[in-house]
Amino acid sequence: MKILIGIPAFLLALFFFAPPLSDAPTGFDNKSNGLVDDATHTADQVKFDEIEQLADGLGPLYNAQSCRECHQSPVSGASSQVTELRVGHNGPHGQFETPSIPIAHGTEVITGRSLVNDRAICPNAAFPDKEIQERVPDTENIRTFRLSLNLLGDGFVEAVADQSLTDLAKQQCKNSHGKICGQVLFVPVVEAPGQMGVGRFGWKDQHASLLSFAGDAYLNEMGITNRLQPDEVTKICNTVSEPNDTPGPDGLADIDHFARFIRATKAPAPDAQLAGGAVAQQGRALFEKIGCATCHVAALTTAPAGTKINGGTFTIPSALGSITFHPWGDFLMHNVGTGDGILQTIPEHYGRKVFQQMSGYLSKQDFESSRNKIRTAPLWGVRLRPRLMHDGASLTFLDAIARHRGEAEQVTDKFEKLKPAEKEAVFAFLRSL
Repeated sequence: MKILIGIPAFLLALFFFAPPLSDAPTGFDNKSNGLVDDATHTADQVKFDEIEQLADGLGPLYNAQSCRECHQSPVSGASSQVTELRVGHNGPHGQFETPSIPIAHGTEVITGRSLVNDRAICPNAAFPDKEIQERVPDTENIRTFRLSLNLLGDGFVEAVADQSLTDLAKQQCKNSHGKICGQVLFVPVVEAPGQMGVGRFGWKDQHASLLSFAGDAYLNEMGITNRLQPDEVTKICNTVSEPNDTPGPDGLADIDHFARFIRATKAPAPDAQLAGGAVAQQGRALFEKIGCATCHVAALTTAPAGTKINGGTFTIPSALGSITFHPWGDFLMHNVGTGDGILQTIPEHYGRKVFQQMSGYLSKQDFESSRNKIRTAPLWGVRLRPRLMHDGASLTFLDAIARHRGEAEQVTDKFEKLKPAEKEAVFAFLRSL
């Protein structure tokens, strides 16, 4: 015990009582990560996979009929090739402005959102003369597609402490002498009125909470109102009472099941056969050496079990607490020369009520500076994605790497100076993720 003399008490406490760290479970087996039992996870997946009908409140404007439709390859909750369309234009002072999109022969104009829905429920038998399909006006010359994101393992992402992400951003900036500086955005936790957290979900880091994310997607992607997003985009052709999503016999609404399903998913599994190979291991070493891992961070660790997050509305359970996972991403915003110029629209993602309540807090966040920034794409599971980058415009790893400029320019230059065999080793590493 002599070696303990002089060690501060708080360090001794950490040494003896800190919970041991463990790695996140991985796999594509549709099994729970331990947050809930497998039967509950399967029941939540049924909700996630369910095809929504008009009677459920689908639309009137929408993109998909189920969560699974956009998050399914290779299993429910993963990514896909499905894209959504966002547009806008620059106003007279150079600031981004959302489009004004007329529907129903110009009798209504959709405003306040950059998302343009690809589908509509009208005309239909009940409303044969109502044509509400959105079309992009010629005035909206800022246009982009965004790929659906992987959700597997996002329960671990949600459980990372805000401070861990802000510290990571500061460390990046310090280590790179200001050349690579991840941007942290504090965004509303919609289920905790007045509370904010570090954004980490969505291509623009628009959500800190998986429940907030689920509520946003249910309305904006499927047109189904819920307690977090109770206002329809348009009332035309709408016949189902609001909110469409109401609690079931278990007291949980669909968005609660969606959030719990995502929280209980395992992290994407690497290709065990390739990952252990000498070439992939060489590629990993080169990937880290040239600086790719500055943003594509190899490992993050969640906060301890019992920690309250999301404005106090969620307590990290043991299955998600003190877990190390390997996303190969930092979940921060960066300008790597591929930004789409779209500014996240506050009422669209958080609802009108939150926008009115928190306008003072939100004005302090430099959202405008994030217009040409995109959240670092986590590379776990990247071998299973045939389309890369936020817009899906890159089809090979070489294509995607070549597009990296801005903050990543020096890293890209180092990659381009690698020998052909070294580049192939980096590709082998990426094919193992």
